[in-house]
Amino acid sequence: MVKKIASKVYMGLIFLFLYLPIFVLIILSFNNSKSKVKWGGFTFDWYVKCFQSESIMSAFSTTLQITLLAAIISTIIGTLAAMGISSMKKKGQTIYLGATNIPMLNADIVTGISMMLLFVKFMNLGFVTVLIAHITFDIPYVILNVLPKLKQTNKYTYEAALDLGASPLYAFFKVTWPEISSGVFSGFLMAVTMSLDDFSITYFTKGAGVNTLSTMLYTELKKGVKPELYALSTILFFTVLLLLVVVNINSNKAPVTSVKNVNRAKKLRVVKRTVSIAIVAVLVIGCFSVFAVSSGKGNGDNTITVLNYGKYIDESVLDSFEQETGITVKYEEYEDPEEMYTKYKSGAIDYDVICTSDYIIEKLISEGEVNKIDYSTMPNYKNVQQDIVDMSASFDPTHEYTVPYFYGTLGILYNKKMADPADLKSWDCLWNGKFKDEMIMINSVRDAFTPALRTLGYSINETDPDKLDQAYDILNKQSSDVLAYYVDETCDEMVAENAAIAVCYSGEAAAAMDENENLDYIVPDEGSNLWIDSWFIPKTCKNQEGAQEFLNYICGDEPAELNFEYVYYASPIQAVCDNQDEETKENEAINPPADMVKNCEVYRAFTDEEATLYNTLWQRLKSN
Repeated sequence: MVKKIASKVYMGLIFLFLYLPIFVLIILSFNNSKSKVKWGGFTFDWYVKCFQSESIMSAFSTTLQITLLAAIISTIIGTLAAMGISSMKKKGQTIYLGATNIPMLNADIVTGISMMLLFVKFMNLGFVTVLIAHITFDIPYVILNVLPKLKQTNKYTYEAALDLGASPLYAFFKVTWPEISSGVFSGFLMAVTMSLDDFSITYFTKGAGVNTLSTMLYTELKKGVKPELYALSTILFFTVLLLLVVVNINSNKAPVTSVKNVNRAKKLRVVKRTVSIAIVAVLVIGCFSVFAVSSGKGNGDNTITVLNYGKYIDESVLDSFEQETGITVKYEEYEDPEEMYTKYKSGAIDYDVICTSDYIIEKLISEGEVNKIDYSTMPNYKNVQQDIVDMSASFDPTHEYTVPYFYGTLGILYNKKMADPADLKSWDCLWNGKFKDEMIMINSVRDAFTPALRTLGYSINETDPDKLDQAYDILNKQSSDVLAYYVDETCDEMVAENAAIAVCYSGEAAAAMDENENLDYIVPDEGSNLWIDSWFIPKTCKNQEGAQEFLNYICGDEPAELNFEYVYYASPIQAVCDNQDEETKENEAINPPADMVKNCEVYRAFTDEEATLYNTLWQRLKSN
């Protein structure tokens, strides 16, 4: 009895572990709030927006196209290869099977990088390179599924069919195919599974404007996953669930004997086939119709390739730019400035316009990787506030290379019920133990060192090893008081009131304050970091005229307003500031006042040796 109960509890825990995350995802898909911890009411809006989102539908379409094409092509090639290997002598089979196993045994990241290096020598990265890569790693799985079936067949039966006058093709389909079809189908399903689930190889072999669901989800993580993706995942889950139910319905019933049961079984088979075919047809037709629309849009040579942070521009701005100018935008996203630098320097994709952080732009300018901008061709540039342009002098001193996009500060987000703003006027609040186990520190090396350096009276760009050791000592002593080191999760944790204070970016603070009225934002009196994200045109630009037209459009009042409403960071466009209500204007998380800005510093680019010193101290801190 006890053993039976224990087994049920054990199975219950397993199912809970497997399906609880899916259940939470389904609930969030109906939540009328972007927060993962606050219920904002029931809504179907995310499902509507899911199908209206061109980026999601395009990624979904690309995923299905690559999966189906790679699976079909690899199944054909793999089946033919298996037939060839099975006809070899034992030594030949051993050699070829060993070579076949290499892609499966090799690490995905090694395969991805090696294919990327091969492709960039002969072609531009894009849909075709991803498809070739998927076919390559799918083929071995097909071979291993088909080969055992071929070994079970009697080759003399095939030869007998030839002796009786059958053509090789006719003999294959009448004699060999019935014996190996189950293995071929298993290989096809394995190829579908591997291709649908792949991230690493796709990430390294895709080009600008090509995204699968896995790569799109990865780039979304920096700003938080879109609720529309919860809706898409829910639809996919219930689609698969429906297929499983249709396939397995009545599978455990007694054998069919009566005429009534025979008719019932026939009707059931018709229902199964109809539902299965309908689902597959909808998916296939849907994905290729989206592909047809998107590929039709991209015809022509007037194209620019844009690289930007994830969720850092309103999609409607890109659509309206394409409609008004006739220029097609291939849009690519990244997670952090260092990743952007690596992607750009790899040379795999020729970018026309890039948006990134101040210190990375400074580094690229010093390396001669940035083109000058002809501002005379950009009438909307006059909309940019001059004081923001002047603040860019730290990384673009001659004002020849950049266009400001958004800016903000690093400060403290706090709960007014749990912390007194008078206690937060100095960075000392992070070290004096008053908020032990109630504070969240930012999980970023430079941003974490900024409060410590300012507390000691040093510049946030300090590189002296002795001074950095002093800052490290402060952070090390503080680590036992820290609840957690977060970046993306900070907003949700503070909205849920799981912590009293959190070090975070002003934009993240503004988003959290919009979800919870008990939250507020402050920058301590010692000062902090002023970050300025800007656009620039890299040396790889192939369409300078189109790139400048894009930058001019971004500076327009209407696009700037849409981007502000979407990102909710401080905009350098004067009209955006003028159109804000008094509450928004006075919100220091959105619009840092002049005295706050004056008391802050912009990050400067580090040399490799200086960056290594910071990273070494940070790794030592996190390992304690």
